[in-house]
Amino acid sequence: MAKRENRAGFGVDFRTREIVLGTFRIRLPESRWMRTVIGILLVVGGLLGFLPVLGFWMLPLGLLVLSHDSAYVRRQRRRLAVWWASRKLRRSS
Repeated sequence: MAKRENRAGFGVDFRTREIVLGTFRIRLPESRWMRTVIGILLVVGGLLGFLPVLGFWMLPLGLLVLSHDSAYVRRQRRRLAVWWASRKLRRSS
């Protein structure tokens, strides 16, 4: 049995098809279409975050799910991650 690493991180583990949020992992469906539908529904639910039950937390999670299959969304997510890291580095200096 393979040993699983418990590293904290953020993103999509492409080997296991899991969303990684710190030490918490969420399995994604095998079907590309199902992942796309789930991602779009999460983004739409995030846009309606002012309503009860729905929340703005759904927007970044939906974009993260969509970035698994969409090159454009993945590129934008990586660009945001690099910008955020450089911003944190500048503020700590």
